[in-house]
Amino acid sequence: MQAQNSHSNLRGAALMTVSMAGYTFNDVCMKLLAGDLPLYQAVFLRGIFATVFLYLLGRSMGAIRFDLPRRDWGLIALRTIGELGATYCFLTALFNMPIANITAILQALPLTVALAAALFLNEPLGWRRLGAILIGFVGVLLIVQPGGDGFTTWSLYGLIAVGFITLRDLAARRLSPGTPSMMVSLVAAVAICIAAGVASLSDTWAPVGLWEAGLLGLAAGFILMGYVASVAVMRVGEISFVAPFRYTGLLWALLLGWLFWGDWPDLLTMIGAGIVVAMGVFTIYRERLNRRRALAQQQ
Repeated sequence: MQAQNSHSNLRGAALMTVSMAGYTFNDVCMKLLAGDLPLYQAVFLRGIFATVFLYLLGRSMGAIRFDLPRRDWGLIALRTIGELGATYCFLTALFNMPIANITAILQALPLTVALAAALFLNEPLGWRRLGAILIGFVGVLLIVQPGGDGFTTWSLYGLIAVGFITLRDLAARRLSPGTPSMMVSLVAAVAICIAAGVASLSDTWAPVGLWEAGLLGLAAGFILMGYVASVAVMRVGEISFVAPFRYTGLLWALLLGWLFWGDWPDLLTMIGAGIVVAMGVFTIYRERLNRRRALAQQQ
């Protein structure tokens, strides 16, 4: 039994790593398009690819359902608003700042979700995890560097994106277990595609050549890879073991940012990212202990 758990944990860690790689490679493809296509046009065209992929995958899994409870439709709408805001703010920041820097800001998500869940969903939050969250926010300040030479308006877009993603994740936590994740993602993909399509009418469209079409197809494919792996990882291994591997996304961003653009974060940003990651891992560890204690008390 122990060997089986160990195998499942390793498989889960691999899937989480693949998921983070998929999302980060998608970001690279979109950033490479920054000088060739307007933001809304790029998001709209990528959205067409992603929507078709998600729909076909959802149909094959039998996960396309419209008979969901009204409460869940409300939560899906709230989550979609978070997804829309996060997409706009994140891609705006990504198009205008190094990929490693914006990815480092996003590492604060486990901390913001834990804090927001305690404030709005009445989930327990002990003093240790609260302390880790506060220290983690100090790390975020080192990354963003307000008032420093490294601070830009795009850093604020990154922070706002964190807020929207936190809203998205809180809404997802309240969904009924029977609501298919694929259906939820498909609704978000359709909404983003429509919103970007309408917004793109205010821009002059740029011609799409083979290079741009190839990057858009790759971006959609990488998003699909990231999503499929992220869904699969929830079905194998212990979440407390697997979750820290989400931080491999920062390693991918550092490597790819250096390879494609020669970017490397300054020392303060690296220290801040290290603090945020360490506090995020500690928060996950404390949550694991609390769940074990709760299960022990129930028995």
